[in-house]
Amino acid sequence: MLPQTSADPVPDPSSIAEQERVPLYSPEFAADPQGTYRAMRRRFGSLAPVDLVPGVPATLVIGYRTAVQILNDPDHFPADARMWQRTVPADCPILPMMCDRPNAIRTSGAEHTRYRQATVAGIAGVDLYRLHSTVEQIALPVINSFCADGSADLLSQYAFPVIFATINAMLGVGEELGGRIAAGMAQMFEGGETAVQGAQMLEDSLYDLVRLKQLEPGDDIATRLVQHPTQLNDEELMNQMLTIYGAGIEPMLNLILNTVRLMLTDPRFAGSLLGGSLSTRDALDEVLYTDPPMANFCTTYPRQPILVDNVWLPAHQPVVISMAACNNDPAIGSGEFLDNRAHLSWSTGPHSCPAKSPAYLIAQEAIDQLLDALPELELGVPAEELVWRPGPFHRALAALPVVFPKTPPLVVQ
Repeated sequence: MLPQTSADPVPDPSSIAEQERVPLYSPEFAADPQGTYRAMRRRFGSLAPVDLVPGVPATLVIGYRTAVQILNDPDHFPADARMWQRTVPADCPILPMMCDRPNAIRTSGAEHTRYRQATVAGIAGVDLYRLHSTVEQIALPVINSFCADGSADLLSQYAFPVIFATINAMLGVGEELGGRIAAGMAQMFEGGETAVQGAQMLEDSLYDLVRLKQLEPGDDIATRLVQHPTQLNDEELMNQMLTIYGAGIEPMLNLILNTVRLMLTDPRFAGSLLGGSLSTRDALDEVLYTDPPMANFCTTYPRQPILVDNVWLPAHQPVVISMAACNNDPAIGSGEFLDNRAHLSWSTGPHSCPAKSPAYLIAQEAIDQLLDALPELELGVPAEELVWRPGPFHRALAALPVVFPKTPPLVVQ
């Protein structure tokens, strides 16, 4: 059923703006998001009023079918944030993640099509066979940096350096420029007072990347964007590269860590470290269903008040899709995750992720390299002591400490 606009007659609808909002920024939400989603579903149904950060309201979509309807209806639910961002202060910590940008995520219609064509072409040029070798060549020296210690934090010592170096390789980015990009990205995703400064640092570094590829082209995504027939200008090029880093690092980092955590704590997967029946790909699919790395995102902004599921949504206020809640919606969930990839963790509709194949490959190869090298890997703390980072968007561990028998460095081919 299509949503109704303010001109349509409706029977006693409620307004999302009049309801008490649930904070998505608290440590309590980070510790038990699924419990919060269940409570929201009982209280509100498919649409829940939330605060993304203090004083910034939004509607969180927690019903699967409602989410699919919204994601496939860009006419009523465009991704244009321009009107909304006039209502939030310039130092709002989530503004860098949500503000208007000339990229495929934050635009609709012909503009979106133009940006997406360039991005899809850039990613399509990635040789997956070579990417497999690239991840292996990056992962083994990183493992060698800690394998003789008998313990490590897989976030800071493994997943981040492997993912970041892999994205840099795909974009053709060297070490010095890559370091500046990493610092800006980390500040931007953490939010808080440094988010805006981090976003500026990141943008300045990506402009340097644009100029580098204009002068010194290579066989990489950045060059393919620069040379694409759509002829993106420097600002547009910078923003497409920003999107690739944003979608490639933080979500991928969380996907790897959440999957390793599952494999180390769930008996069905723990055996696979030593040859059990369930694979890394099975674990990845289950995490994408139950604990997706970007839990709440795919934000849209209705142009006018609109009625969905008998609830009025305000104009120009964020409508955020909760992939984590929708994937676990009891109205559609069977509890069977293996060989079933109908989840929303890659989104759906015109804004669905164009990089699923390389993302799967990178995550699976990074995990397999780690577990092949350190097959007796175990959590370094009880699972219940792991800490989740607060934030409205991600499902992210603050650290993933592990222990293992001290192992001599591997031979790198």
